[in-house]
Amino acid sequence: MHPKNLHQRPYQFKELITANSELEQFVFVNEFNTQTIDFNNPSAVYQLNRAILKSDYGLSEYTIPEGYLCPPIPSRADYVHHIHTILQEEKLHGAIKGLDIGVGANCIYPILASKIYHWKMVGSDINKMAVSAAIANVNCNPELSHKIEIRQQLQNANIFEGIIQPKEYFHFTMCNPPFYNSKENAERETQNKLKGLSYAIDTKRNFGGMPNELWCNGGESLFLKRMIKQSFAFKKQVGIFTSLVSKSESLPKIKKQLIKLGARYKVVHITQGNKKSRIISWKFLD
Repeated sequence: MHPKNLHQRPYQFKELITANSELEQFVFVNEFNTQTIDFNNPSAVYQLNRAILKSDYGLSEYTIPEGYLCPPIPSRADYVHHIHTILQEEKLHGAIKGLDIGVGANCIYPILASKIYHWKMVGSDINKMAVSAAIANVNCNPELSHKIEIRQQLQNANIFEGIIQPKEYFHFTMCNPPFYNSKENAERETQNKLKGLSYAIDTKRNFGGMPNELWCNGGESLFLKRMIKQSFAFKKQVGIFTSLVSKSESLPKIKKQLIKLGARYKVVHITQGNKKSRIISWKFLD
C-alpha cells in the first residue's frame, strides 16, 4: 500500500459507526475477538464504504444505486496516491486536472482525488444511469460541486473523443477498465473465488457491478489496446495517461501496443493483502 494511504491500520469500527450508524447492524466480533463485517455481504460493504467516506473524507452523503459497483475505498485511494507520485516524477505541477474514464455510479476516484489532493476532476461514462448517480453524489456534497464535472460518453466506440474538448488540457487520465471478457467469464470466476472461500455458490458478488462495469468484448487487454490507440490523438492534451491492469497476462499485449505507437511507459506493481495489481502509465514523445 502506498505510504501516504491513510488506510494502513485496521478498520476503526467505533469511529466508523459514529459516522454512519447504519453500519452497526453489520459489525460483529469474530473468533479472533476482532470486530469485523461479512465482506461477502454487499449491504455490509456498502455501509462500510459510506462510513469511511463520511469519517475519513468528510462527505455529507454518499449513495450507490442497487446493483452498481461498490468498490473498496483503500485500494481506490491507493491508485490516487500513486498518480500523485507519477505526477511528481513527470514534473507535472500546478492546478491539477484529471480525467476518470468509466467513472461509474460510485464516482469514487473523482471524490477521492478532490478530497485528498484538491484536484479538479472530470468523470466520464457511457451509462446514463451511472452518470446521473455520479452527479447526485457530487451534488449532495456542496464542496465537490466546483471540483468535479461528470460527462456522458455518447459514442460507445470512443474513449477520449467527445469527452476531451478542443484546447482542454488534463494533467492525467485514469481508468479501472472492465476486466472480464464476458458475463459468463465473470460469473465463472466469481463462483470459483467463492468456492475457494467456502461460500455458498449462489452468493452474490460482494462489490456488485453492472455489465459495463465488469466486462467488455476482449476483456481488459483489448479495451486497453483500444484506449492506447485512441490516446495517441490526444497526446498534446494529456500530460500522462494511466490505467489499472488487473491481469498480469494482459501486460505483454499492452506493452506491444505502446511500443508500436512509440510511447514511453512505466508499470507500477501494487499489493494489498493477497491481491496484486498494477498501474501502467504512458506518454508519447515528440
